[in-house]
Amino acid sequence: MPNSKQAAKRARQSEERRLQNKSVRSAMKTAIKRASAATTPEAVADLVPAAMKRIDKAAKTNVIHRNAAARHKSRLARRLARATIA
Repeated sequence: MPNSKQAAKRARQSEERRLQNKSVRSAMKTAIKRASAATTPEAVADLVPAAMKRIDKAAKTNVIHRNAAARHKSRLARRLARATIA
């Protein structure tokens, strides 16, 4: 329970930001899962850039750390390389 108007406003803002960040993080995870689950090389080639875009947007708004974004993108790129070779 906030003790001042300022604390009440800060609590409202924090909750709004938490929900926005949650949706960005969820969309990013879903895009990664779809790209990982793709079976054909054509599907992977379509889904990986979309997933990387979601990762970049999450990192740009500090929803995830930039090093974590780089790690996710690296893993996706390796999956893409494996799918195109096979």
